[in-house]
Amino acid sequence: MDRGLYYSCMKLAFISAVVFLFNLPFGYWREGTRKFSLQWFLAVHVPVPLVIGLRLVSGIGWQMATFPVLLGAFFGGQFLGGQFRRIIANRK
Repeated sequence: MDRGLYYSCMKLAFISAVVFLFNLPFGYWREGTRKFSLQWFLAVHVPVPLVIGLRLVSGIGWQMATFPVLLGAFFGGQFLGGQFRRIIANRK
């Protein structure tokens, strides 16, 4: 693997990890709201500008290959954050 491709993959992996971790608290918040309410809408959409900003700042651009990775990280963070809330609620 050439150095440029390796660097690009590592950058995408790092950005994906940041997106995943950033979405955990928003998924936690989303799980405690009524579906399709204003709070639910905000919990899902407030992190989007961060993802766009990270794309622009990091220089990974808008290549189609990056979309599944970042979407997976986005929704994975949302999902796992919601699961954390369910687990904590079931312990009480």
